[in-house]
Amino acid sequence: MTRHSLTVEQVRARYGDTEILHGLDLDVAMGQITVIVGANACGKSTLLRAMSRLLVPHSGQVVLDGKAIHQTSPRQLARTLGLLPQSPIAPEGIAVADLVSRGRHPHQGLFSRWTRQDEEAVESALLATRTTELAERSIEELSGGQRQRVWIAMALAQQTDILLLDEPTTFLDINHQIEVLDLLTDLNRARGTTIVMVLHDINLAARYADCLVAMAEGQVQVTGHPDQVITQATIRQVFGIDSQIIADPVSGRPIMLPIGRHGRLPDLTAPAPHQRNTETSS
Repeated sequence: MTRHSLTVEQVRARYGDTEILHGLDLDVAMGQITVIVGANACGKSTLLRAMSRLLVPHSGQVVLDGKAIHQTSPRQLARTLGLLPQSPIAPEGIAVADLVSRGRHPHQGLFSRWTRQDEEAVESALLATRTTELAERSIEELSGGQRQRVWIAMALAQQTDILLLDEPTTFLDINHQIEVLDLLTDLNRARGTTIVMVLHDINLAARYADCLVAMAEGQVQVTGHPDQVITQATIRQVFGIDSQIIADPVSGRPIMLPIGRHGRLPDLTAPAPHQRNTETSS
């Protein structure tokens, strides 16, 4: 595993006349899992797009291995850094195996032949995401959750040292969410892959992150270990809600319990309304 560095330096980025990132700085922890959290429209996806060169900042820069990322050749960048965007688009009618195979393109020259190493990378990615049985099916035939796992397989087949994922658990039920996050953790622990991902679920983010980044209004507000970031003050600052923070009985990491409009936590011991009706009628 080659060691890299990836930093965001005073990046300002906009869509049209609307500035989304306002002089943002971030030093990515190499060899670790970094999870970015924040309210909708705070700039999380824009940050990933800037870090992957899909979006050119209008000031500041993203620096990979001491060089501004726009100075790196597209092929070399694709060998080092992989991206799974929020809403990827597949060519019409493409089969799953063909789509996942596209993750190998950065490793092939203009006249390179498909190698056994390429084959093994694709097979391993399909197996890891439990999509092997879907290999011959068209991507249009799949459910949202199946498609998401196939896109993750393509990102894994690319075998980059740095992997950026924008909401990789979108469309997945809780079983597959945990499966994907466990898979990414295994990839990080086994290969030292640096992973940066956006997650909406704060408690899953706290459980899986080595480093947590909390964003608000186009800037990083707090960064550090989940114990340092998941606090009542930070949750109020970033999400605008009051909360109670307790320890996860499984992982020991912090869990955020939101306090609703009625100023109290939900009574988790009370039976659901349909249960109360059943008990009353019986």
